[in-house]
Amino acid sequence: MVLARLSATAFDFHAIRSEFDISDTFSPEALAEAESATDRYSSERQDRTDLALVTIDPPGSMDLDQAVHIEKLSSGFVVHYAIADVGAIVVPGGALDVETNKRGQTFYLPDGSVPLHPRVLSEGSASLLPGEIRPAALWRIELDEAGEAVAWTVARATVRSVARLDYASVQADFDAGTPHPSIAPLGEFGRLRANAALRRGAIDITLPEQEVVQDGDAWRIELQARTAVDAWNAEVSLLTGMCAARIMLDAGIGLLRTLPPAPDEAISTLKKTARLLGIDWPAGASAGAVLASLPTDAPETLAMMSQATALLRGADYAAFEGKVPELVEHSGIAAPYAHVTAPLRRLSDRFTTEVCLAVARGVDVPAWVRTALPDLPATMRASDSTASKVDRACIDLTEASVLKNRVGQQFSALVLRGAEGKRPAEVFVEEPIVIGKCTGTPTEGEKVTVTLTVADTDSRRVEFAYESP
Repeated sequence: MVLARLSATAFDFHAIRSEFDISDTFSPEALAEAESATDRYSSERQDRTDLALVTIDPPGSMDLDQAVHIEKLSSGFVVHYAIADVGAIVVPGGALDVETNKRGQTFYLPDGSVPLHPRVLSEGSASLLPGEIRPAALWRIELDEAGEAVAWTVARATVRSVARLDYASVQADFDAGTPHPSIAPLGEFGRLRANAALRRGAIDITLPEQEVVQDGDAWRIELQARTAVDAWNAEVSLLTGMCAARIMLDAGIGLLRTLPPAPDEAISTLKKTARLLGIDWPAGASAGAVLASLPTDAPETLAMMSQATALLRGADYAAFEGKVPELVEHSGIAAPYAHVTAPLRRLSDRFTTEVCLAVARGVDVPAWVRTALPDLPATMRASDSTASKVDRACIDLTEASVLKNRVGQQFSALVLRGAEGKRPAEVFVEEPIVIGKCTGTPTEGEKVTVTLTVADTDSRRVEFAYESP
């Protein structure tokens, strides 16, 4: 589904960059370090260029953190997952290290990214580009026939990706029955891992995402529904993060991504939403199981998934050394979990990967990692908050710009969330695609007619009104 096109010259996103103080300009010292970066551990690496690894990313991506190879055995699977070894090329305490600690992560805007590292490194010398020999942290994970991990380790290696694939082409290959040999078992693996997640009590919310994309000289908003390949590929990263968390918990040092259990009130509200929408909630069924059973293309599913986001609030980071924190699980995953698979784009992953590498080798975690760990949660919280606000600001600006000449018009809408106290209702307008606040008291899950009352580009605000018949 596509929003009406808007001339790219009508607005740009530079003001949002300025508002949130994000810039793709690096200091001369940081840039010089990136340009001259060398592998400090080149003599310690295993040569695993024999592995036919492939990357799966959005089209045109150059900052390739991960490359995968999956082998199906009679006893289960072996997953090899190569992660760009950023810890080997960023000098601790150097200008680039200082700069990345200020940024926290790569920020993505419709007209280009603001990278965590200079592009000469993140899209060049450290990226797992096809045909290039690169330093990597190579995970090897063994799984049984049910898709449960039974053994895992990680070591420094040199690798070479054989192909750069994108989600759409991989999905098309699987649909045609001709997947790339390196990931031929991905579908079976992904389905088994999804089933394992449901057994654990995991909650997977598959809301389609609003994304601003450029179309020639115009912008548009698309709803990006997740494909099966998206979900299967995500399971590789989730599996690796779960193994990493287990390594760090056993060693008593690391950084976890945590999420508290969903509050009873949120579960009760979701059950109420299910009743309103006519969705069956079998006795004893978990929220994750009910959500996983919903048809992907039904409007009721969009409303249910929107309400379910309340189950996954309070995500945080927990650094520890010695005493393990009280909360170690991520309730959405229903297991301990750590970010380790995107070090080119997320600061924390460089340090968690280094912890895992040291523990796997049986050596002390480097002092530069130990020193950094206590400050990483605050850095990542701030960075995540900025990234979320930047994403929302870009979408809000596009929506307001498209609709600014249509104030007073009526639109058909699906009520994603009813009004609660001072919080207004939220509606989904399909044509053009907009998710916005709505005054009045429309009923959650119903299709209604709303009137556009506000579309202001300065405040990036869109608002609808509903009047009871």
